[in-house]
This record gives sequence, C-alpha cells and structure tokens, in this order.
Amino acid sequence: MGILDKMKSMAGKDKDRSRKMSDAAERQVNERTGGKYEKQVDAAQQQAEDRLGFGRERGGDRPEQQ
Repeated sequence: MGILDKMKSMAGKDKDRSRKMSDAAERQVNERTGGKYEKQVDAAQQQAEDRLGFGRERGGDRPEQQ
C-alpha cells in the first residue's frame, strides 16, 4: 500500500494526520530533488489533498519548507 492509498483511507477518519503525511511526503520529494521541482510538487500536493477531501485554505496554514 502506497502513501496515497494510506492518505485516502485515512482522509475521512483523521484529516490532521493525513495532512501531516502529505506534508512529510512533500518535504521528502523536495529533499530528494534538491527543490528543483518545488512548485510542481506543491501543486500536486494541493490537488491530491483537494481530491481526497482534506484540502486547506492557501493562506498560511501550510508548514514552512525546510
């Protein structure tokens, strides 16, 4: 079971945990690519969260990239 499958199964149960998993996946991808595709990764994360039903407002509740 991949991370998206886990997020999908948990989306209805624990949205905060799903968001944390999504953020961790985004950070890991950005680390592995050296931040080269940061904008694309962020857009993909936002789209996945919206489709899975735990999207968020785009005004400050996203954790800072490290």
